[in-house]
Amino acid sequence: MKAAILIGVMAVATMLLRFLPFIVFGKDTPGYISYLGRVLPQAIIGLLVIYCLRDVSLLEQPYGVPELIAGAFVVVMQAWKRNAVVSILTGTVVYMLLIRVLA
Repeated sequence: MKAAILIGVMAVATMLLRFLPFIVFGKDTPGYISYLGRVLPQAIIGLLVIYCLRDVSLLEQPYGVPELIAGAFVVVMQAWKRNAVVSILTGTVVYMLLIRVLA
């Protein structure tokens, strides 16, 4: 029960933080807020990719091959399906299979 309450509180807090600029500004949302809404998602994804690849060693086996193949798979899936959830989940499955096979 505690976990369900905690998840509910986190969901409400996340939604409130995302909707707050639109609640405060309404139709008169400043340009910089709209700009941040357009560019921050891509910037955050870029940071997450860099964070995830920071410890990959290109000098030791498997030489970053699972990460490279899984990353390419995510890009191809995103270009094909245009669905981030499907792309990320399938890329994760490909990566998990590759680290079991190649390591």
